[in-house]
Amino acid sequence: MFTFEYSELNEQIRQVAKKFTEEEIAPGVIERDVNADFPVEILKKLGEIGFMGIMASPDYGGSGMDTISCSIALEEICKVDASIGIMVSVHNSLVNWIFENYGTEELKQKYLPRLTSGELLGAYCLSEPEAGSDASQQHTLAERDGDYWILNGMKNWVSSGHHADLYVVFAQTDASARYKGITAFAVDKGTAGFEPMKKEDKMGMRSSDTTSIALTNVRVHSSNIIGSVGQGFYIAMEGLNSGRIGIASQSLGISVGAYEAAVRYSKQRMTFNKPIIEHQIIGAKLAQMAMKISAARLLIYKAAYLKDTHQNFIQASSEAKLFASTAAFDIAREAVQIHGGYGYTREYHVERMLRDAKVTEIYEGTSEIQHIVIAREIMKSNI
Repeated sequence: MFTFEYSELNEQIRQVAKKFTEEEIAPGVIERDVNADFPVEILKKLGEIGFMGIMASPDYGGSGMDTISCSIALEEICKVDASIGIMVSVHNSLVNWIFENYGTEELKQKYLPRLTSGELLGAYCLSEPEAGSDASQQHTLAERDGDYWILNGMKNWVSSGHHADLYVVFAQTDASARYKGITAFAVDKGTAGFEPMKKEDKMGMRSSDTTSIALTNVRVHSSNIIGSVGQGFYIAMEGLNSGRIGIASQSLGISVGAYEAAVRYSKQRMTFNKPIIEHQIIGAKLAQMAMKISAARLLIYKAAYLKDTHQNFIQASSEAKLFASTAAFDIAREAVQIHGGYGYTREYHVERMLRDAKVTEIYEGTSEIQHIVIAREIMKSNI
């Protein structure tokens, strides 16, 4: 059963995130999008207030908050700048989570305190030119050489690819075992042969740099294996189950930002001698937005609750990600429509939100993949 009570701590997290976003993130958001500028200083400041290790254990410098708290922080950040939100989400929901849950104590001590403080920025390297939705088809190879593994291959769509300091890289250590032969490695920035390629010129999320990464005879010590040899695919899928709550929260933030912009504009814009919010068709659009936001938030909190109480949250996280991402694109599109011609300009922000919203239906599992995941979980049920 899902029972959730919005606590005083939850509200404190929201207010801290809201204040930081208004003071540090909102200024310059348009310029960062136009110029595709990476927000180095903002991420450092997010580390200083504990948001780069929000769910990690205090034993490793983390804030020790629950998943719902992380979702609340992401919602507030993504109301204004979803590009920063994706960096925070990947860093917390994928990288930190994987190290804390699957890393050896040596790896945790080596990396987690610097990750949670924001000193290091983490990246997740799973997708490849021939391994997108079917992540089991890894072609990056890792061959044993004494105490080292030699990695060769190519990774695609790596968020923070140029600016990250630490990468979780998945590679095939036993091709004959197929997905059971995939292993996860921690690879430091600057390792010889590890080369981020050109930055992608993207439709949205433009201040989050996305790159391919070439690996040419990259030597990684066995102590930098995360989990055990052959456990990588399981780790990757578990990480994505967790990460989908982050993407759903990001989608929710975009939805709320677009909705609030539409409400403000519709109260100010006059047509036929009254604010357009008083026109029935505009009111209906806003009502649909509000309803979808409420439903998305509850789906996210349900998934977060199940995760935090160590219950099966696979279906819930996919439902949250699927619904919230679809809603984000729909809501952002309607926000542009409500703004009319102004919505098509950068100044009013909603055009950026629409561009940013689209990728939430694609990364960390497309909408089509979410349908498959949900259907598989239904097949396993006792109904």
